[in-house]
Amino acid sequence: MDCGEGIQRQLFTAKIGFRHKLTIFISHMHGDHVLGLPGLLQTMSLFNIKRPIDIYGPKGICRFLKAVTQALRFHLTFPLNVREVEEGIVYEATDYVVRSVWTDHGVPNLAYALEEKERPGKFYPKKALFLGVSEGPLWSRLQHGEVVTLANGKRVVPEQVLGPPREGRKIVYSGDTRPCNAVITLARDADLLIHEATFDDELAEKAYENGHSTPSQAALIAQKAKVKRLVLTHISSRYSDVQILHEQAAKIFPEVIIATDFMEVKIPYPE
Repeated sequence: MDCGEGIQRQLFTAKIGFRHKLTIFISHMHGDHVLGLPGLLQTMSLFNIKRPIDIYGPKGICRFLKAVTQALRFHLTFPLNVREVEEGIVYEATDYVVRSVWTDHGVPNLAYALEEKERPGKFYPKKALFLGVSEGPLWSRLQHGEVVTLANGKRVVPEQVLGPPREGRKIVYSGDTRPCNAVITLARDADLLIHEATFDDELAEKAYENGHSTPSQAALIAQKAKVKRLVLTHISSRYSDVQILHEQAAKIFPEVIIATDFMEVKIPYPE
């Protein structure tokens, strides 16, 4: 989600590198959210990456990347698929979708929700054994929703050994925005909301003028959306001590943390 300057260095420091399939979602066309793309793409070419890279973003992202690659004159070693998107489901994988809405910023900004699809229900080994399914590969196939056929010709369907389907997890990323109902709707019942809080509450007027939010405003969004946890990000560099931002948000929404580089947040599956 977004691609600030020096992103390739951050990927290496986090020991992520370029081993995995990469899909990038850009919220808007301000420099601190897109200027990491040229360096990232060039570095990946230097490493001779061959896998396609997919980039999604608002109108302007195609023109930006075309201008950059032409001006810098570097050859990409991989297919680059760039798509300009609007509201709605913008991406679908095997086990999750990414949904977007427009928010309230100085330029068009998309907030994104990564929503896991329903998972198969809890597996009951005793039921499988009772039906004659021995422990092994067939158990795994049933847990993944496949029908299996036993040596005697008997068919066992997943519903016979699984509980009801279980909800997946939901993570929402706001990009830059003033407080808006669109984010509340998108973040409804999310496990994690990552929301910007550029300025503290005393600078609420400045935040509004610049299309940003304060900690209390982000906390109200989290409260209204009934999310489980809130992470505040996009903090102005004027704050060497972010404790005041945490305190302001926590008065309204206690389950809040301030984002830091390389932070890891564990998100358990819903019960």
